[in-house]
Amino acid sequence: MNRPLQTRKLLTIVCEAALEKRLEKELPGFGAHGYTISDARGNGAHGRRDAAWPASANIRVEVLCDEAVAEAVVRHLEAQYFSSYQLVVFLSDVQVLRAEKF
Repeated sequence: MNRPLQTRKLLTIVCEAALEKRLEKELPGFGAHGYTISDARGNGAHGRRDAAWPASANIRVEVLCDEAVAEAVVRHLEAQYFSSYQLVVFLSDVQVLRAEKF
């Protein structure tokens, strides 16, 4: 059976690891069915983030979802965290199989 590809949003959040537990609690409340969290390292406007100690650790959170969920999460992040935490948020259109899962 050939399932058609359908478009969903890939919401990517790169932020301080201190937000991990909060995001794990908050994302389902916006309708996210799941997420993937991984360690992230890099260099940017706020300097090198290498995770050598917890205060410099970053995570990358990825959520496949519909547009309404993505926009709700983005607005929440902007209102709650942008002024106090270092984070980058971006959205991409992606093609997925089994779109009903997202």
